[in-house]
Amino acid sequence: MWFRKIYILSELLRFKSPAPSAPRYVNTLKIKTMKSFLLKNIFLVSILVLTGCSAFQSGTGDNWVGFTESGQASFYADKHVNHKTASGELYKHGLKTAAHKKLPFGSIVKVTNTQNRKSIIVKINDRGPFVKGRIIDLSRSAFTIIGNTSSGVINVKIEVIQ
Repeated sequence: MWFRKIYILSELLRFKSPAPSAPRYVNTLKIKTMKSFLLKNIFLVSILVLTGCSAFQSGTGDNWVGFTESGQASFYADKHVNHKTASGELYKHGLKTAAHKKLPFGSIVKVTNTQNRKSIIVKINDRGPFVKGRIIDLSRSAFTIIGNTSSGVINVKIEVIQ
């Protein structure tokens, strides 16, 4: 749709001669003003489109190392076994993986249960959780190491270590 708008704008820019019935100085001024306005807008739209289509993912790299967050952790339900995660990997209960809303895929995170001080190292390979108050979804095996699955959720602190 925006291609059509740019095409129409480019056609307007090629228009040079004023209408024969109107005074020449009025139309010439309007055309120059319109061309200037259109050129500025085309430039602005081009910049916005190019930056919006950037392949660079903000927040990647080492700037996440040391990031900490506290909140509740839950674990994946059985129905998710062997389904693809957001990173494309298959979810398996036995792997030490987790889902986080913002951390880059492949981030290594230390998750510590704030009540018993047990901790586990997991790899981020999915997005979520999408429940208010929860900051991380752990695989079942990771969750059982630091907490009891019968509780459903536990209070944790997470720290990005790699």
